[in-house]
Amino acid sequence: MLMADVRQKFLDFFRERGHAIVPPASLIPENDPTTLFTGSGMQPMVPYLLGEKHPSGTQIADIQKCFRSQDIEEVGDNRHTTLFEMLGSWSFGTYFKEKQIPWMFEFLTSALEADSTRLYITVFRGNESLGISRDTESVKLWQEVFRQRGIEARDVDFSERDGMQGGRIFYYDETKNWWSRSGVPSNMPVGEPGGPDSEMFWDFGSDRQLHETSAWKDEPCHVNCDCGRFMEIGNNVFMEYQKTVDGFIKLKQRNVDFGGGLERFAAALNNDPDLFKIDAFTSIIKKIEELSNKKYSSVIASGTKQSPEIASSQTPRNDTAVRSFRIIADHIRAATFIIGDERGVVPSNIGQGYIVRRLIRRAVREGRRLGIKEPLTDQIARVVIGEFGGAYPELKRNADRIASEMQKEEEKFGKTIEKGMKELEKMTYVPPDKGDKGGLSGEQAFILFSTYGFPLELTEEILKERGASINREKFEEEFKKHQELSRTSSAGKFKGGLADHSVETTRLHTATHLLHRALKNVLGEHVEQRGSNITPERLRFDFSHPTKMTVEQIKQAEQIVNDVIAQDLPVRFEEMTVEEAKKRGAIGLFEEKYGEKIKVYFVGDDTKDFSKEICGGPHVTHTGELGSFKIQKEEAVSAGVRRIKANLS
Repeated sequence: MLMADVRQKFLDFFRERGHAIVPPASLIPENDPTTLFTGSGMQPMVPYLLGEKHPSGTQIADIQKCFRSQDIEEVGDNRHTTLFEMLGSWSFGTYFKEKQIPWMFEFLTSALEADSTRLYITVFRGNESLGISRDTESVKLWQEVFRQRGIEARDVDFSERDGMQGGRIFYYDETKNWWSRSGVPSNMPVGEPGGPDSEMFWDFGSDRQLHETSAWKDEPCHVNCDCGRFMEIGNNVFMEYQKTVDGFIKLKQRNVDFGGGLERFAAALNNDPDLFKIDAFTSIIKKIEELSNKKYSSVIASGTKQSPEIASSQTPRNDTAVRSFRIIADHIRAATFIIGDERGVVPSNIGQGYIVRRLIRRAVREGRRLGIKEPLTDQIARVVIGEFGGAYPELKRNADRIASEMQKEEEKFGKTIEKGMKELEKMTYVPPDKGDKGGLSGEQAFILFSTYGFPLELTEEILKERGASINREKFEEEFKKHQELSRTSSAGKFKGGLADHSVETTRLHTATHLLHRALKNVLGEHVEQRGSNITPERLRFDFSHPTKMTVEQIKQAEQIVNDVIAQDLPVRFEEMTVEEAKKRGAIGLFEEKYGEKIKVYFVGDDTKDFSKEICGGPHVTHTGELGSFKIQKEEAVSAGVRRIKANLS
């Protein structure tokens, strides 16, 4: 069954059961500075899980594109990807376990015709200190649906200690069977929703016995073992709790939050644990084969002879060709989706842009390992667009931008590699045969990073191949010194970017806030301030954007600012914590160190704010004081950064 078929069957199944189908949210979270990317299907749904009314009703379903940067280092085995599609269905206070569990069993075994004997289930063991009991209710429901298929589903405890014990349903603690965006209950911030979950696993080992040929063969096998026999394919979260200062309380509604990895569903239906063999990756892998003149299947076969764990979730690090294929395929696919998003992010040195840069550069590095000499990223990106453009039309709309950004970044990285490698080879490092692990000093690694743009991760990878390392703690010290010097230098030149606090400078400072919001409205939420300089004569505002603004875009931004000025809106500030500012959607550099309270300046009335931004001031009291706003010039500053110069009259 193709991934497209699974997508459609899932949506049809829940539509028939009264769920409204909603479009996926952007990969770039809107008004949520707490996270770089949308990392779960639940993320855009938090307000509705807490009781707000969803415009489409109380039962919805979708296919959400997700990205998890924390998994970058894990990519290379057969089941980790940074980008994935999440099958999602929700009940906001209507049905609960009594419908969800039978429906999921029916979807898997009837709609997808999956083999029910390959399904295994986990549930929450309970925790007295949390005041949350063992989930025997879910166990009984699962046992009934299995019984209808003639399968005895025995429930057992402590399989991680004692093995499978002939069971099909297994109890685990909150490290495995509790779900919230923040992980285990102890990590959850006050106000965060969460709850016990019941996860579904697919057994790949029934006819292959992966555990017995793995590095874990001498340990008890259980569904959360790392041997590769089992793969989690879906998670039913019964979200009915909220963290408070005093512990957990019940939410005013009981929610169901189902999330299933589309790629993993497809792998299960293939009965092959290698995600990179599902149809969505076929054309991508084929393109890498063409560029490298190597065959992925041959690489795996030769690797398997060397090491039986090649089929497991933990691909040995020395099987570099296998890892290279997977890293290139995953990273270029992910970068294509992020750049091609409706609020697309381009490569840069900070925040989301840094993640995109890292994905592209790691892919290029792995391409070199496979012997690929020609530019590869834009070629593979075009294949990704062809494969996924039907389900995600924004990729086709932004195809030229995606290819252009890939090409530019690959070219830059080629120059960086060449220059950085020369400098690295000049540096003296302790070889590993001199009695210790060896490596570069933290200061040397920082010089490579700050002067030559050589990524720390790449330095570490190269040294690791040589059996060496760097002093990462010292590197971090040097990095912090660099940050402090940069901040001190900036503060010494202009306080808050203002040459003085005169009336004219103050007016232009307020106009900068209006311009920032206007640019986001015109160009997209990817726009972020990259610097500003304000004198009594003019404002200069640097911002992230990949291309030159059109004449129409400049006029539109200018008109938005002048419209706000004409409305004579009030300008006010409130003091609040950083957390409160984030919750209220204020924009600003949240990674900076603030005191207990910060100022957020609001432009607008009580019913609607046009602009919300962290700032120390000063500002005018009403936008009508600004007069007329005129953009004088728009130009490039550096790759991915534009500059506007403007004044008031």
